[in-house]
This record gives sequence, structure tokens and C-alpha cells, in this order.
Amino acid sequence: MVINRRVLTLDEFTLQAFRQIPNATGELSALLRDIGLAAKRINVEVNKIGLVDLLGETGDVNVQGEEVKKMDVFANNQLIGVLKHGVSCAGIGSEEMDDIVVFDDELSNQSKYVVMFDPLDGSANIDTNISIGTIFGVYRRKSTLGKPCDRNDFLQPGVGQVAAGYVVYGSSTMLVYATRRGVNGFTLDPAIGEFCLSHPNIQCPADGKIYSVNHGNFFKYEKPVQEYITCCQKKTEKDGGPYTNRYIGSMVADLHRTLIKGGIFMYPGTTKKPAGKLRLMYECNPFAFIIEVAGGKASNGSQRIVDVQPTDLHQRVPLFIGSKNMMDECLSYME
Repeated sequence: MVINRRVLTLDEFTLQAFRQIPNATGELSALLRDIGLAAKRINVEVNKIGLVDLLGETGDVNVQGEEVKKMDVFANNQLIGVLKHGVSCAGIGSEEMDDIVVFDDELSNQSKYVVMFDPLDGSANIDTNISIGTIFGVYRRKSTLGKPCDRNDFLQPGVGQVAAGYVVYGSSTMLVYATRRGVNGFTLDPAIGEFCLSHPNIQCPADGKIYSVNHGNFFKYEKPVQEYITCCQKKTEKDGGPYTNRYIGSMVADLHRTLIKGGIFMYPGTTKKPAGKLRLMYECNPFAFIIEVAGGKASNGSQRIVDVQPTDLHQRVPLFIGSKNMMDECLSYME
């Protein structure tokens, strides 16, 4: 068998990339490799979920009032485990937990970074075998090195992220991560158990023909949102259309398609839930960072998502995100 050595593994790519940064310590590189390890462990269980006792709910309810799936707990524990036992993370915040977890030991207290993550986005789809994923954002801590991190390290605007990414467990398993230097995608090769660079320097197309929104809530959205959705439905070839509606109900899957093919994803507030459903820290900030680095835009309808100052670990915000030109048209309705 001929091995193509032009294809870099995740470990090789991160090490090569950070060698090019003056004074880089390699700590962020190690952190991304730790997350990759957790993703591989989660992937193993996702692939055999119907054969082991990981289907269904645990009977518990998380801080958002949602039923907790068994795979939520497994994924959460895997991420906490690899990050705690590594040397590159001072603490974590998880969508599945009420508060932050501080890794208060000598090595962790010297770490420069904290991580926020949704261990298994779209877990409501687990029992029906629809693509699900992991989302994460990495922040440089503001507290004093050598001491335990604190809540202020986590309550930072998304613009403070130094890296963000996601893993989609679908027809193939992909890890996509962004730093300010670019967005790159890695596909898991099951033959060798490694993520290999498959999508270098991803750019989100400036235009697209797909809009993603839950039409079932149309009459619960504010009038400007309804008007933009109606505009999408009426697009013709003369004005860049026609548009197609694609809505999976798994944010990772919808936004992975948006990043690769172009389009716009919308999760507006409703009359009963004006703040929307998506979590700023665990879902919106990481994807906003990724999409912006790739050339797209992300907004809550009136403000750039990564500029929102969080006041709560589990804060919710409306989200409009995707291709630059589609976002510009969408936001013109909001104004």
C-alpha cells in the first residue's frame, strides 16, 4: 500500500503551523490535539450507539431544562477527562453543567487557556441516526498564571477566542477548527485512527442559494424576519435565486453545510422566547468565530455575535450567520 505523505495528520499540521508563530509554546497545539483525542473516543461510541446502552435519556434535566441523553453525559465526561489530564487547559465550561470546572492543580494553574464546549450538539437526533457534533471555543485566560482560573476567564466576548472548532459525526467524521490564521478541516481516517487534512484553508462562499430556518415557527418570528424569509422564497434567477430551504435541526450539520457550500442559517427569537434558544458561549461564539475567519458574518440581528458581552454562562441569543452577501441582505431587513 502506498502512503500519501503529502496529507498531514492533525498532530503534524498543528505542530507545523505553530512552529511558524514567533515565541509559540505549543500549548494551543497540544490543546487541539487533546480535543481531537476526545472526539475520536466519542466517535467510536456514536458509531456503535445502537449496540450499546447509550440510547435514550438518563432521566436527568440539564441547566437549560432539557432532557439529558446518555451520550451527552458520555461526551461531556470524555472532553473533561482529556482536558483535565492534559497540560494545556486551566478549566472548562460545558453546556451540560451549571457552573465552570476549575482544574486546580500545579500544571493546570500554569495553563494559559480555558475551553467552552457543547459536548454533543443535536443530541435530540441521536435516537434517529441524524448527524450530531461537538462544538468548542478556546479563550486565553485573564486571571493570573499560577493561580486557579475563575468565572471572568469564561465570561469573555467571542472576539477573545484564540481558536474555535467543531466535530461533525456524520457519513464521515470531520474536525474543523479555526485560528486567526485560517480555517482547516480534517477527516478521520478509520484505517489509521487519525484526523487527516482534507479541507485546507476553507472559505465560506460570499453567496449561496440555501437558507436554513425552522418554518414551523414562521408566525412566531418578528415581522422583519418574516419579510426576509418571504424574500428568500421569492428569489428568481434574475436576483440570484431560486433559493432552497434546508433545515436539519442539528446546528453542527446545518452550519457545516453553510460553511462549505454557502448559505444562511437563522435561529431567530420568537414571541415566547425573544432571546432564541441557542447558547451564546457554547454554540454561537465558536461558530461566529469560524465563519468570520472564513469570510462570512454572524449577528444577533443588531450586533456582531462575537462583540456581545456575556453576563451568564448559559446566555441565549438569536443567531443569523452565513455567507457575507446573504447576511448583508438579511441584516438590511433587521435595520
